[in-house]
Amino acid sequence: MNELEQLFIETLTSQIRALDQFGTWAKKSNEEVLCDKYVKSKEELKNIPIIADIDEMQIQDIRLIFQSIALAFELKTGVMCSVVMEMSHEGFGRAVVLAEKIVITNKFFKDAHRYSFRTYNALIVEGGKMLKDALEVYETFKK
Repeated sequence: MNELEQLFIETLTSQIRALDQFGTWAKKSNEEVLCDKYVKSKEELKNIPIIADIDEMQIQDIRLIFQSIALAFELKTGVMCSVVMEMSHEGFGRAVVLAEKIVITNKFFKDAHRYSFRTYNALIVEGGKMLKDALEVYETFKK
């Protein structure tokens, strides 16, 4: 795991644990918590309908991914970020992370209720890649 992947996972798990008001995840490892929230096998995805409404918990889980990118970016650069996310009840929407006036991360969703990763490692790699891309975009377009 490289430095950016490690930073992404640390920020994501810290945000999830901060929301754990009742200690539900206290005895679980970080990997277990992240797998429960974000990892779904092909079989599990087959049980989720193609067209369905998304619930507030799923929207919050997706938002946490982008808040983690924003927080990790802030820790690396010292530049504050904002997360803007719009999601319809059907799972269509967009998540954007802004640093100053620059869009550093931009993702469209058409079936957000099915948003997941096949493995824990895929989550780590994707988070590290999104953070790396965000840093590169910022360096390219900052004043």
